[in-house]
Amino acid sequence: MTAYVVMEPPGRSEKVDTTTLVRDGFTWLGLLVPPLWLAWHRLWVEAALAFVVMGVLSMLGQKLGLGVAGSLLSLLVSLYVGLEGQGLRIAALRRRGWHEWGVVEAGWLGDADIRYALEAEGLSNEATPAPRIVPDAALARPAQPGMALGLTHIPGRR
Repeated sequence: MTAYVVMEPPGRSEKVDTTTLVRDGFTWLGLLVPPLWLAWHRLWVEAALAFVVMGVLSMLGQKLGLGVAGSLLSLLVSLYVGLEGQGLRIAALRRRGWHEWGVVEAGWLGDADIRYALEAEGLSNEATPAPRIVPDAALARPAQPGMALGLTHIPGRR
């Protein structure tokens, strides 16, 4: 089973179909073509940065005369995007004001969408819990007689 992170838009609208489900895990296309994968998911700054870093690492490998090993340096960027690409998508959505609803486990994206819809509907139909009555915090402890320094202070003792 795969875990899908459910991201809801900033308005917290009642529509379930406005959410985005992001699969948490490795992405093969992010490994094979990192700048294109990042651009496809509208991560423009990250795509430009990956393209520039891959080019710089490749040119640096040629200038140092590393041969094939120099070209393999750009593979580090590909590996990073493959491993952390979905996390970059979630972080970009958070920066845009989206909030994380939770995680849904399912075999396929369609199943995850159905599970989320059923869980969201179930949560909205439940009655709101009764508010907890919390005693006043000032009554919980006696007032401290004086100032204490360091780790020697024991609440309630003089």
